[in-house]
Order: sequence, then C-alpha cells, then structure tokens
Amino acid sequence: MTIKPLFDKVVVEGLKAEERTKSGLYLTSAAQEKPATCVVVAVGPGGIVDGKEVVMQVKVGDKVLLSKYSGTEVKVEDKEYTIIRQSDILAIVE
Repeated sequence: MTIKPLFDKVVVEGLKAEERTKSGLYLTSAAQEKPATCVVVAVGPGGIVDGKEVVMQVKVGDKVLLSKYSGTEVKVEDKEYTIIRQSDILAIVE
C-alpha cells in the first residue's frame, strides 16, 4: 500500500531519534523527542488551495525541518509517517 497525498500535502518519514546525548548518556524512548528532521516520501501535486495557487517546493528525497507538533501521524504497514501541509515545513536541509 502506498500513500498518495492530495493538493499541498506532503508525506514525511521521521529520521531516527537520538538515543544518546552528546555526553554519552542513553535516553529512554519516552525521553526522546519527536524528530524535527524528516525525509520526504511523497508530494501532492499542488494546485489551487484556499483560492491561491500553490507550487510545490519540495520533492521526494528532500530532508526537511518541521515544526514540532505539526501534521497528522499515520501508520502504514508497520511504518510511521506524518502527513503535513507544505506550509508546515520550516526549511530544506542540504
């Protein structure tokens, strides 16, 4: 099964959260923060959204930074994804 986003939606997969601090301490899964850096898995076609033309700026494979609590989390075939609007993406990481 694949996810095909509509309009200005983007499907991202979070990169693995840090398991250790810089000083070497291991973090429990409850203490690990939601990753803000994600990889784009699928991109909607853009188009007219809320009466404005939206051109998609990201493409599949881009690493992006998200706001901490944005999007809707979904689970497909034991993988977790987040579906967000393109406007929730803060930056592309190069």
